[in-house]
Amino acid sequence: MTNPPCPTCTLDDVLSHAELWECTICGHEWPKKTTGEQTRIVKDAHGTPLVDGDTVVLIKDLKLRGGSGVLKGGTKAKNIRLVEGDHDIDYRVDGVAMALKSCFVKKA
Repeated sequence: MTNPPCPTCTLDDVLSHAELWECTICGHEWPKKTTGEQTRIVKDAHGTPLVDGDTVVLIKDLKLRGGSGVLKGGTKAKNIRLVEGDHDIDYRVDGVAMALKSCFVKKA
């Protein structure tokens, strides 16, 4: 695990103690439990937060990479799964896995 930067001076020279972090430059101390993994919030094109299992609708036509197919605007993607990366939505259509960017969908 890498040490987080100091929230006061933003430098990376930080010491790890049992229950807190300490900046060696400015001396600021803060608890470790508040610096844990931040939960990533994925939002649709309108700013609505998305969660696993949601149904979303495409807001525009999207060309499929590697072929001549097109996903039409208005197509529903049910039971989505949020993942890390550039394409942050995974879902299945007729047994075929697809990945979408959240900026091209709205929550249904």
